[in-house]
Amino acid sequence: MEPVASITSVSHVIQLAIAPVFLLTGVGSLLAVLINRLGRIVDRYRSLEKGKPGAVGDAATEADVEMAILSRRARLIHWAISLCTVGALFICIVIAMLFIGSMVQVGVSRIIALMFVAAMLALIAGLLLFLREIALATGSIHVEKNEGQKT
Repeated sequence: MEPVASITSVSHVIQLAIAPVFLLTGVGSLLAVLINRLGRIVDRYRSLEKGKPGAVGDAATEADVEMAILSRRARLIHWAISLCTVGALFICIVIAMLFIGSMVQVGVSRIIALMFVAAMLALIAGLLLFLREIALATGSIHVEKNEGQKT
């Protein structure tokens, strides 16, 4: 039978790991949103690509411009997904290090702190790219000046 002290220390580590696990859940939700946006960008790009061979003149130029914006948005979302995934991996390493440090009785607090800071920096960078993609998406909306006005 295990000593009570080791069971207590494991339960303490589990308590410490709860916050990073909730953070990991939030990052997973964020990744779902980012992947959904990427899917919609790819779908729109493909629909423009299909309609492009028959387009001539201004329609072809407008399609090229929109496809260039979509390509840029896809790149931004790709990097945001990559950075948020790296952040999630660092959070997983933090959780694993909490348990490893407890089981092996090794001081890993500095590594845990560095990994957590790295996770936060990756998430911040991913969120900034997400904001940039949103700005690019909303900046590319064209509204006709006379639309909705009666003559």
